[in-house]
Amino acid sequence: MSGRVEDWRRFGEDLGPRAFDRSRTSLRTRWARLRTRAPFILQIGVGAGIAWLFAKHVLHHPLPFFAPITAAVSLGMSYGHRLRRVYEVVIGVAVGVFLGDTVVHFFGSGLWQLMAVCMVSMAIATFLGAGLLMTTQAGVQSLVVVILVAGPAYVFSRWLDAVVGGAVAIIITLVLPTGPVRRPRVQAARAVQEVGDVLRQTAIGLRSLDGDLLEATLERARDSESALSGLREAVDEGLAVVRLSLLRRRHLPGVQLVTDLLAPLDRCVRNLRVLVRRAAVIVRRGDRVSDADLARLDELAAVTDDMARVLHERGVPTGVRSELVAIAERTGHGPTTTSLNTNVVRAQIRSMVADLLMLTGLTYAEAFDLVPPPDDEVDGP
Repeated sequence: MSGRVEDWRRFGEDLGPRAFDRSRTSLRTRWARLRTRAPFILQIGVGAGIAWLFAKHVLHHPLPFFAPITAAVSLGMSYGHRLRRVYEVVIGVAVGVFLGDTVVHFFGSGLWQLMAVCMVSMAIATFLGAGLLMTTQAGVQSLVVVILVAGPAYVFSRWLDAVVGGAVAIIITLVLPTGPVRRPRVQAARAVQEVGDVLRQTAIGLRSLDGDLLEATLERARDSESALSGLREAVDEGLAVVRLSLLRRRHLPGVQLVTDLLAPLDRCVRNLRVLVRRAAVIVRRGDRVSDADLARLDELAAVTDDMARVLHERGVPTGVRSELVAIAERTGHGPTTTSLNTNVVRAQIRSMVADLLMLTGLTYAEAFDLVPPPDDEVDGP
C-alpha cells in the first residue's frame, strides 16, 4: 500500500512539469500558426474595409452589407487555393444576390419565394459549371437577400455591393497573393522529404524483419499521392497568379521550374511504392536483403534529405548528382542473387535514382545516360 502511495506522489510531482512543457509547446505552436496566417488575416480585414469604403462613399449606398461580406468570404474560403476559389465564390455570390433581388423586386418576400430562389440560384450555378462551393454560396446569398428585404430605392444595390466585394477580393488576390511562388517549392520539398522518410523506414523494417512496419510504410507510400495532389494544386495556383499579376510576373520561371518536377516526382513515388511492396513480400517470405542493398536505401534517403532542404531554400539540388550516380553504380555492382524480389528492390533503387536526377534539372535522356547499367547487363550472355 505504501508503495502505491509513493507511486501516486511521484506521479503528482511529475504532473506539473509535464503539463508546463505541453502548455509551452502548445503555445509555441499557436504563435507559429498565427504568424503563418497573419498575412491572410490582414488581407481579409483590409479587403473588407476597402469594399465597404468604396460601396459607401463612391456608390453612396447607406448600408453596403454585401460588399465587405463578399470580400471576406471570397478571400477567406480561398485560403490555399486562392484564385480559382475567389472566382467561384464571387460568381456564386453574384448569382445568388442578383436572383434574390430580382425575385423580391417582382414577387415580394415569403416562404415560397425563399424556397424557389434558393433552388433556382443553386441550379443556375450548377448549370454554369460551378463546384460545390460556388453552388452553396449562390443558395446562401440568395436566402440572405430574400430574408433581409431592402426598400424600393435600393433594388439591385445589394448585387452591386456583392460585385464590388468580389472585385476587391480578386484584385487583392492578384496583387498580394499569399505565397504563390513559395508554396509550390515548399510542397515539392515536402514530397521529396516524404520519399526519404519512407525509404528510411523501409530500411528499418528490412533490417528488423518487421512485416507490420513495412505494411504501415506501404500505406504511407500510397498516401504520398495526396502530397503530389497538393503539389499539383499549388503549381496550378502559382502559375495562374504569376501569369495574371504584373507584380509577380518575374517569378514565372521559378514556378515553371517546380512544374517540371511534377512528372519525375510522380514516377519516383510510383517506383517507391513498388519498392516498399517488394520489401514487405521479402519479409513475409522469410528472405533477407543484403547489407549492401540496405546501405543503398540509407544513402538514397540521405540524398533526398539534402534535396528537400535545397528545394525548400529555393535552389536546384544539382550538388547531389554525383552521389546519386555513385548509388546507382554501387547497386549495379552488388552481389548476384536469385531472389526476384531482391532484384526488384535493386531495380527500383536505380529507377528512383534516374527520377531524382531529373529533379536536379536533367532531362530524361541525360539522367538515363548517367545511370550506368548493372554488371549482368554489361557482361551479357
